[in-house]
Amino acid sequence: MPLPKIVSGPAYSAYESQLEKEVLSGLIPQHIAFIMDGNRRYAKEVLNAPTVEGHRLGKDKLNEVVHWCLELGIHHMTVYAFSTENFKRDPTEIDYIMELMEKSFYEFAEDKDVHSHHVAIKLIGDLELIPENVLKAADYAMERTKDYKDFTLNMAVAYGGRQDIANVVRQIAAKVRDGEIDVDDIDEDMIGSYISTGDIPDPDLILRTSGEMRISNFLLWQMAYSELYFTDVYWPGFRYIDFLRAIRTYQQRKRRYGA
Repeated sequence: MPLPKIVSGPAYSAYESQLEKEVLSGLIPQHIAFIMDGNRRYAKEVLNAPTVEGHRLGKDKLNEVVHWCLELGIHHMTVYAFSTENFKRDPTEIDYIMELMEKSFYEFAEDKDVHSHHVAIKLIGDLELIPENVLKAADYAMERTKDYKDFTLNMAVAYGGRQDIANVVRQIAAKVRDGEIDVDDIDEDMIGSYISTGDIPDPDLILRTSGEMRISNFLLWQMAYSELYFTDVYWPGFRYIDFLRAIRTYQQRKRRYGA
């Protein structure tokens, strides 16, 4: 759907450029987590098209947003691609989404910008729930990028925040049982080191599209001090200027961490 001339002309481009300069002059978040919501509603309400078209465009938008992050110097990205609750959807829709994820992993594995920026691709979530074709694609992408440390892209598939914490509890409990850890040594730092994203900083900013104002079981441990930003734009329609506005809002907030 083409944008109206009032928002696609020179004045709009000038505003976007000015906003980009403003954002680049401020503190850039090092880790942004995305709740990519609204694919189905975008297909229905904006395109009057089948649901699959929304998911297809949502996949393309993810690729675009990852490149925006690389250009702005945002070193860590975590994207909520498919939750454990999403398995309640129609099996045909689930199969299509999984095919798109398979393609995404292969495309990121071959992306020249991924390699020039040294982006480590990682899969987080319940691996037992993920189809074999997606696991194979993810393994390929992770193997291709395993030595990279400058940037990180976490793809959360079959992921749930409570599940993430429960997995940590099981791992630590097993080590206590085996005498490798004393129960008195368990603290926040230890739990954080076992969490699925424990090798990178917690998110500075969690951004959700589509107008919904909830976290939906995403990064529950990691988001303790994250700034939250909600926009009513559906994920496939999320624009660079929307992204810049989110970062500017983050920059305007004063992070006190309880002090």
